[in-house]
Amino acid sequence: MSQPLHLHPDSLSRKHKSPQPAYEYSRRDLLPRGQAKCVVSLYEIPPGKSAYPYHYHTQNEECFYILSGSGSLRTPEGERPVQAGEFLFFPAGEQGAHKLTNTGDVNLVYLDYDAEHEIDVAFYPDSGKIGIWGMGINQVYKTEDQVGYYEGEA
Repeated sequence: MSQPLHLHPDSLSRKHKSPQPAYEYSRRDLLPRGQAKCVVSLYEIPPGKSAYPYHYHTQNEECFYILSGSGSLRTPEGERPVQAGEFLFFPAGEQGAHKLTNTGDVNLVYLDYDAEHEIDVAFYPDSGKIGIWGMGINQVYKTEDQVGYYEGEA
């Protein structure tokens, strides 16, 4: 993006996702993927839900600033409560693994700022999955389905 940006979140459409009973969120992309060297989104997680499973990235770093509500943050150090006004940083790698769950009675609203890389790999330790994101690839696999490096090569 080569120009400054000024907008109000209410002017943006909400993207709602509810793939399973434990996971649900609404997201407004303030600075969408592919427009700059970062991605900025405004998330709302309903009570009792999480936006994403426990995971970590190999390239992308993430920052959350909680605007309203409260929740539980799971990291490699365990679980701890979080609330409005807190800033959370997740470095790339296993030490940055995280899952945010809304434990309150109202929506948990937070600003999500992510570093943007051409391609990123995310690991999901609880389910044994790996996700590949970027360069036109957005796919998730079970790590147990791996094949030999030269399998299928001529």
